[in-house]
Formats: sequence, structure tokens, C-alpha cells
Amino acid sequence: MPSGRLLDTAVSGREYGEVQRFYAHHMQLLDGGEAEKWAATFTEDGTFRVPTLPEPVRGRTALTAVVRQGAEEREKAGEVHRHWHGMITVDSRPDGALDVVCYALVFVSVKGGSSRLHRVCVCRDVLVREEGELRVRSRFVTRDDMP
Repeated sequence: MPSGRLLDTAVSGREYGEVQRFYAHHMQLLDGGEAEKWAATFTEDGTFRVPTLPEPVRGRTALTAVVRQGAEEREKAGEVHRHWHGMITVDSRPDGALDVVCYALVFVSVKGGSSRLHRVCVCRDVLVREEGELRVRSRFVTRDDMP
């Protein structure tokens, strides 16, 4: 499906690389259960909307709690989750924020068992700079298997 984006909103190669590094670090924190550090990659009032939760999660405190709970559930189930973000497009807004769209794949490995693709998603983020660092202001995730 065409995005309708304008070519003149694309970012430089340097900025694109910075976004890729941000996601590599961001997802490694998530998969490692580093709840507070992961939540700190969002703005203080950042939002996270996923179809597996009944309402958007708002703010670092709530984000920390959700990640901590998920890490505990995976540990009890003997599972390891790995998030992979790819096919990333990055466009700049007039205010300096970045619109990012990417495919997000979640793999599950059962300790002592096998690995499988768990979810296929599209992630739409708005990234902003705070204190020279990229942070997620808003995230909206859709899943390919859900209406």
C-alpha cells in the first residue's frame, strides 16, 4: 500500500542510521527485560498503543510496569522474545519530529525447545529529540493477523 509520503521529507543517511541504532538499542532493552531503561527511551508522556492491550499505555511509569510484567510472564513460560524492526522508512516533519514506519517481527524461543515467528506487525512511531537523544513520543502497532 503506498504511503503517500513526499520524497522531500526523507531524512539524511546519517539521521537514518541514527534511527536504526536507536531501534537496535531500544529493542535489545525490551527483549532483555530492562523495563526502566526501555521506558526511558520514550518521552515522559509517551504513548504505546498495541492491540494486545485494552487501552494505550501512557507515561514512563506505566510503560515500565507493562514491560516488567511481560518479562515476568515470559520467564515463567520459559520463553525468550526477540523483536526485529526492519523495512524502516523515516520522514521528517516541519517541527523536527520524525515519522517512522517499519515492519516489526516478534520471534519466540522456548528454552530447550524450538523457535518460531510469533507476530507480524507494523509499527508507526513519532520520534522526537530530547536532550540530544531520540525518544518515542507515540507508538501505534497493528498486527497482520487482527482486523
